[in-house]
Amino acid sequence: MKNPRALTILGAVTNPLQIKSLVRGARCGVAVALLAGCGGKQHAETPAPTQPLPTAGLAAQQVSLLPLTLVAAEDTLRWQALLADRRAVLTRADSVIGTLLKTRAPEVTWTLPDELRRAARRAPGIAPDPDQMGTAILRAPAITSVPDPLRSELRTLVALGGNGGRYAFVPAALVFRRSPGQTGQVGTAELSVVLVDVRMGRVGFRTVARGDGADPWSALTRAVKSLTPGLP
Repeated sequence: MKNPRALTILGAVTNPLQIKSLVRGARCGVAVALLAGCGGKQHAETPAPTQPLPTAGLAAQQVSLLPLTLVAAEDTLRWQALLADRRAVLTRADSVIGTLLKTRAPEVTWTLPDELRRAARRAPGIAPDPDQMGTAILRAPAITSVPDPLRSELRTLVALGGNGGRYAFVPAALVFRRSPGQTGQVGTAELSVVLVDVRMGRVGFRTVARGDGADPWSALTRAVKSLTPGLP
């Protein structure tokens, strides 16, 4: 049976990047939007605002939250010691994301990463290991259709662990960058997230959640909170 909410959720949530060309005389030629003028000086591209989660369309839906598999940080932050233990970092990030989503979007029925792991262990050889899937590829903005084998892996995992749901919420990458204009070791967490309809294999929602903090976890907390604006 078709779910009418699927079309609503997948309707107009992807935000394709539009590139504009400017002609600035014979000396400048054609300049992209990142160029300020003939001198060729580049300015940092203004990031797109974080899009809020489409929680109205997901109310009462079962949504599987995939574990994070990719974390990176700029060396200038000097957070190497804080992020040295990759497994511990991924586990803590999953906990922060899952706890905040359940607290701030309770209208959605979330299936957390640990539940998906248990489902995978119950079906060895059938269900993929959630921590070894290629979900990081979905961070690429151009991807609107999930490629195989990831598409079939997501469908299988959600079917086994998602209690009949059809949506997977994927934190595709977490990147920490030095916050421009900030003093001290203030960093910006950039959490790339997508919502996938696993039956159709389509990315229906995509955004990058951002938050600043003096350490990785306060920055990540503020980033996840930006997905549900209007709450403290």
